[in-house]
Amino acid sequence: MEYEAVIGLEVHAQVKTRTKMFCGCKNEYGGEPNTHVCPVCLGLPGALPAPNVEAIRQTILTGLMLDCRIAEVCKFDRKNYFYPDQAKNYQITQFDMPLCIGGGVVLDKYAFPKEVQKEVYAAAEKKIRLNRIHLEEDVAKSTHYATESGIDFNRCGTPLMEIVSEADMRTPEEAFAYLTTLKRILNYGDVSDADMEKGQMRCDVNVSVRPVGQTKFGTKCELKNLNSISGARRALAYEIQRQIETVRGGGVITQETRRWDDAAGQTYVMRSKEDAHDYRYFPDPDLLPVRTDSGLRAEAEARLPELPRQKKERLVTALGLSEYQAEVLAADKALGDYFEVAVGDTKHGAAIANYIINDFLATEPDTADIQIPARHFSQLAELVSDGKINSKQAKEVLAEMLVSREEPALIVKKKGLEQVTDLGALEAFCDEAIAANPKSVADYQSGKLGAINALKGFVMKKTKGQANPALVDEVLKKKL
Repeated sequence: MEYEAVIGLEVHAQVKTRTKMFCGCKNEYGGEPNTHVCPVCLGLPGALPAPNVEAIRQTILTGLMLDCRIAEVCKFDRKNYFYPDQAKNYQITQFDMPLCIGGGVVLDKYAFPKEVQKEVYAAAEKKIRLNRIHLEEDVAKSTHYATESGIDFNRCGTPLMEIVSEADMRTPEEAFAYLTTLKRILNYGDVSDADMEKGQMRCDVNVSVRPVGQTKFGTKCELKNLNSISGARRALAYEIQRQIETVRGGGVITQETRRWDDAAGQTYVMRSKEDAHDYRYFPDPDLLPVRTDSGLRAEAEARLPELPRQKKERLVTALGLSEYQAEVLAADKALGDYFEVAVGDTKHGAAIANYIINDFLATEPDTADIQIPARHFSQLAELVSDGKINSKQAKEVLAEMLVSREEPALIVKKKGLEQVTDLGALEAFCDEAIAANPKSVADYQSGKLGAINALKGFVMKKTKGQANPALVDEVLKKKL
C-alpha cells in the first residue's frame, strides 16, 4: 500500500516593534540577559498589561498581504500551562476570536529546493490555505548546559504572530517552499525580519500519514520549534518515513509532541500532545476586546507594499527580464531594490540582471549590506552598449570591480581595455588577416560562412582582444 503525508505548519514570527507586546520594554535582539525586563513581562503580582497597537497594526497588515479576512472585533485570552520559560504560568494569546481568518500562500516555484525546481516549474501553482493568524506574546529563551539551565527573559513578551496553515501540504519540499515564500512576504511588508537563526521565525509541524486515496486524516504528531527551513524539510522527511514504517509494521501512531535532533537526524518523543481543552482558555480579564474598524485596518491598508509576485511581474513586463531573472531578484527584497537603483532610467535591465545574478551573487551572497555602488553596474552595461568594451572585456572589468569596488570606466582606463573602434585601424588589421589566411578566405567565398571566424580571431589576437567584434565582422564581410 502506498502512503502520503498530510502536513500543516504553525509559523511563529516575531513582529517588528520598538517595544514588547504588553509592556514598554525594548523589543530588541541581543543585549545582556535579563536586562530588557519589567514587572509586566516577568509576571510579577499586580502588574497590568497594555496592548501594543503597532503590533496589532502589523498583524493586520500581514493578514491583508495573505488575503485573510480581518476580524472587526478580536480579543485576547489566557492559555494556561506551566513551563519555566513563561513566568506567569499562562500566555496571553488569542483563541476563538483571532485577528485574521482564512487567506492563503501561493507557493513561489523558485522557492522550492533547487533539485526539484524543474519538476515543479512544469506543474500548476499551488495555494496553501491558511486557517488563521493570531497575535500573542513570545516566551523566554532557555539555554541548557551540562548540569543546569539558564533563562533569558529579554525575549519574553515580544509580539509574536502565529500563522496557522491548513493541512494542505503533502511533501517536505512543499513545506520548504511554503516557509520560503512566507518569509519573503513578511520581509516585503517589513512586519518581521523572520531571521530563523535569531529565533525571529520558528516553526511547529503537524504531520500524519494515510493511504493514498483516503480522505480521513491519520493520527498526527507535532514537531516543535524547528529553527531552519532546511531543518524543517529534513525533520519531515524523517518523520514521514518513521510513521509509514510504523503503520506498515502493524504499529499504531500515538498523538504526541516530538523534538527534532538535527545532528542525529532523528525525532524523539517530548510529551503527549495537548488538546485545546487542556490549556483551559478564557478571556484575559485585564484586556478589553479590540476593534479593528476604528481606524486600525485603514492604517494597515495604507502600508500595503508591492509583494514579491507583483514585483516579479513588473520586472518582466516593464524591464524585459526573463522569468528566471525576475524570480531571483524579487525573491530577495534588498537585492531587488538594489537592482532597480542600478537600472535607473537606462534600458539595460536584462544585462544588469545578468551581471548581478551570475557574477555578483557568486562572490557576495550576503545582500543585506552591499558595498558596491549600484550605478557601477549601469556604467558597465553602458560601456558595452556604447562599444567601448566587448562582453568578454566586461567580464574582466566586472571581476576587478567586485574586488576593488572601483568605477568600471576607471578600470577600463587603468587596464587599457578600451576597444579599438577606429575604422582605418580596423581595416588595416582586417587586410592583414585576409593576407595571412588565404584558405579561410577561399572557404568563406565558396560558401563556408563559418570560416570568417578564423579571420576574426586573427584580428582579435592582433589587437589583444580590444577590437570591436561587431565592427571587425562588418569590415571583413565587406572586404570579402
